[in-house]
Amino acid sequence: MTSSSNSSISGKKSAKWHVLFGGFFGYMFDAMDILLLAVAMPVIIADLGISKADGGLLATATMVGIGLSSIIVGWCADTYGRRKTLFWSLTIFSVLTVAIAFTSTWFEILVLRFLAGLGLGGVWSIIVAYITETWPPKQRGRAASFVLSSFPVGAGLAAFLSYLIIPAYGWRALFLCGAGAIIAAIYFLIFVPESEVWKQQKEQQKIKGEKIAISEIFSADMLRNTVLATTVASFGLIGYWGCTTWLPLFLTQDRGLSMETMSLFFIVLNVGMFVGYNAFGILADKIGRRTALILSFIGTAITLPIYVSMTGDMALLVMGPVYAFFTAFVGLMGSYFPELFPTRIRTIGAGFCFNIGRGVSAFAPFAMGFIAQGYGLVTGLMICAGFFCLAGLMMFALPNIDANKQKSCAVQNAEAQEGN
Repeated sequence: MTSSSNSSISGKKSAKWHVLFGGFFGYMFDAMDILLLAVAMPVIIADLGISKADGGLLATATMVGIGLSSIIVGWCADTYGRRKTLFWSLTIFSVLTVAIAFTSTWFEILVLRFLAGLGLGGVWSIIVAYITETWPPKQRGRAASFVLSSFPVGAGLAAFLSYLIIPAYGWRALFLCGAGAIIAAIYFLIFVPESEVWKQQKEQQKIKGEKIAISEIFSADMLRNTVLATTVASFGLIGYWGCTTWLPLFLTQDRGLSMETMSLFFIVLNVGMFVGYNAFGILADKIGRRTALILSFIGTAITLPIYVSMTGDMALLVMGPVYAFFTAFVGLMGSYFPELFPTRIRTIGAGFCFNIGRGVSAFAPFAMGFIAQGYGLVTGLMICAGFFCLAGLMMFALPNIDANKQKSCAVQNAEAQEGN
């Protein structure tokens, strides 16, 4: 083996680890910036004298921006490269989050959250495409799940920073922490090379004179995957955000926990989520990603009703992380969705499916709140479990990508043996 080939292999190994750790911290700041608004919301509402509905619109604006980013940022990543687009996505949402610290009106925050959402949504789609193009198939499930398990870490970090900063310096100072994402952006710019798979695809496009069109994800051979994956993401995220938004109120109002105890319960719940992401990632590499996704959705649909039916503090403390353990589907979608699409439209396709689901789920808290007002929080949370079940059932209609690859490899091996 020549020194150049050794250098190439070493470079590929180095790139995949830089993608793994850079992606972990990039997505952690993505999650932190989303949750900064949520943890600061009560103080913002009181300080600006706005209604709860107006406060809810700030969250909706963020999610709508995230939904639109699936098209805008996805096209940029597939056209101009993963590395440059991810750098600008991280930088844009970081700067716009910091800018909220200097606002004085509700409308200014609304506009900045929408624009920041355009960058926030791009991070997920680019990182999962990067993982697909740098990690071997047998390790992609655990790699994607590890990176995306940074979401509960970012959520916990947002809660911890709010605990330290808001009482002493106010809610505006909290948004200055959004500058941390620039560290992840610089890391990608310095240490993470452009995807070799994307570069090869780009060269082929130049030779053939092809251009990337967003409409390709709706072509005859891609339409089924696009529609079904978007539906799965929508059902799963409607259930997740509808549930996550109202669980704190359920624990304090229906189960009588204090704010301090509820915060402790949520920390434990996020620990269960972190463990679940990584455990399901390992499981996905063994039994297949579609099967693992089905188990995650169905497990969440079963454990959520059990969790909300608990009445004792200890039972809630124990069952919370059990329920959260199964909510690993976001990490699993990160390794599954990109392989539903070819390299040239991978970021657009995967990002569209996931982020449109995010955009649709923006209205879930309002709908679940309306249901809870008329029928109680438990009923609303039970309906969320129904959406998890629907997402699991819809997965049966999508292809088993791991089984298809095994068949393809078997055919290639057979042909090679015949040739010998």
